[in-house]
Amino acid sequence: MFALRAVQAEFGDCLIVEFGSAGNRRHVLVDGGPPGTYAAHLQPELQGITAAGGRVELAVLSHVDNDHVVGLLDLLTQLRDQRANNQPETIAVEGLWHNSFALAIDPTGDIAPRLRTLLATAGPQTMGQTGIAVAGIGEGDKFRQDALALGLPLNQGFAGGLVCVDDAPAPVTLDNLTLRVVGPTRANLDELQTKWRDWLDEHEDAVGAGDPLVAAMADRSVPNLSSIMLLAVADQKRLLLTGDGRGDHLLAGLREAGVLAANGTIHVDVLKVAHHGSDRNATRGFFRTVTADTYVVSANGMYGNPDLATLIWIVEDAKEQGRAIELVLTNPTPSSAKLLEEYPPAEYGYRLTTMASGENSIVVELSQ
Repeated sequence: MFALRAVQAEFGDCLIVEFGSAGNRRHVLVDGGPPGTYAAHLQPELQGITAAGGRVELAVLSHVDNDHVVGLLDLLTQLRDQRANNQPETIAVEGLWHNSFALAIDPTGDIAPRLRTLLATAGPQTMGQTGIAVAGIGEGDKFRQDALALGLPLNQGFAGGLVCVDDAPAPVTLDNLTLRVVGPTRANLDELQTKWRDWLDEHEDAVGAGDPLVAAMADRSVPNLSSIMLLAVADQKRLLLTGDGRGDHLLAGLREAGVLAANGTIHVDVLKVAHHGSDRNATRGFFRTVTADTYVVSANGMYGNPDLATLIWIVEDAKEQGRAIELVLTNPTPSSAKLLEEYPPAEYGYRLTTMASGENSIVVELSQ
């Protein structure tokens, strides 16, 4: 069997990949969502897995944004407390994958101190995205510390300890599931390192002058972080997990991993749409190159996600190509309502499914 369980994470990501057989279900956990996700939704899901005799074979933190990392931090903190108090643990976790900011973006150790100084100078009120990045550095450090305290293997088998296409071992096989790293590449990370240094060079002096408008403008251009992206294959079905990765980075990783067709395209059964459906992470051309039968979007309308443009690109291109598709959303949003109004499913050949109110998750079955 093979399924993707999208846990209710509101504006974040929290995913459970289920595989194995009906009598022996196995699990990979990808991201943990923002504050509140763990107690309200993820913990009950994990308790159900434990009650059925299961465990998490692998937990993957795609990147350290607040809306991905906090639920995993809550899990590891709870496991540490339970172990310290000789209590039954919520779930057994066998290993972790995570790229720290230091390894992925700041190998020379000069970017993080400059970021902290800049934030302290400008004030967190005017530099929200920069503050999130700085907080993520600390949260990523805590994630690694908790993993060490629990004795959990971190990035086992990757040369240099970095989960990326270039350093990936052979695809990891767990029962009937094969995991192939398709992002980031070393070239992606080198590009992001340059972008961070260029951004700091451009904005440090101006922000240091104390103009809140300048600080706010600089904050809007803060570079992205990198995401671990995975192609999961089981029972001849394919699931593409994208984190908040950029479309061009994903295509580069897919190309380097050797999984694109001869014409440079790829079709998967299920695509987890990157960055909660933001149109800043992909283009219309991306959705013509990477196609799917089912598109999963984890978002609740915060920050405008998913963008209406993204949903339109997916639906229009599927219609042009004669593909019947399903959109699976964790929450109804203004953009999904607008899509239904302006692009009627019966006319455009798609189905839109939304997680039921009050549920902890919604399941997309790839094989039984």
